[in-house]
Amino acid sequence: MAETAASATSAKTNAEKNLAARVSPARQLAEDFAAGSLAGTVEISEVPFLTMVGLRALAGSAAAERLAGVTGGLPAGSGAVAGNGDVSVLWLGPAEFLVVAPTEAHESLGGDLIPALRDALGGDAGQVVDLSANRTTFELTGPRARAVLEKGCSLDLHPRVFKAGTAFSTEIANIPAILWKTGDESFRIFPRASFAEFLGRWLLDAMREYASPEVP
Repeated sequence: MAETAASATSAKTNAEKNLAARVSPARQLAEDFAAGSLAGTVEISEVPFLTMVGLRALAGSAAAERLAGVTGGLPAGSGAVAGNGDVSVLWLGPAEFLVVAPTEAHESLGGDLIPALRDALGGDAGQVVDLSANRTTFELTGPRARAVLEKGCSLDLHPRVFKAGTAFSTEIANIPAILWKTGDESFRIFPRASFAEFLGRWLLDAMREYASPEVP
């Protein structure tokens, strides 16, 4: 037992060291994000290293039901988000979903989410793909967050249409991204890692008129 506990502790320590050595796609913008944000108006930050898993399974199939049992549900239609609190599942297509979970859910840190999803799919048709390194996450919050996004997003972002708790694939500043409205004044944006710096700088520029303390 002592040897098993020591091995588990060592594995956790190594995983934490590996995580500390990672560089997020927009880390170079951290100071700019802090300087460009104004509390109570609009703020931006990167939420790095979230666990993300791409799922494919035919709706109504036994595999989809098993996957839903792991995640707390699968969304039923365009824009819908399902899950169990810590784990959220975003609808990307009739048989395609993106699972978003905390960093510690990743198997490299001892999390069991991805192995559980693989086991749930089993040998049935579908996919379970670790996409955690494929995207990063920007969090945009505040009463001016929608106005910032409206400068470069073709979606109708009015709250009558784009309600809290929904997510859509779209383009922001001509960059493909997933936009998830997590609250009345909060959004999460998922660009691919290779576009993160460009989109981050575009968002900062779009925020400028609202985030400047000189502007009433």
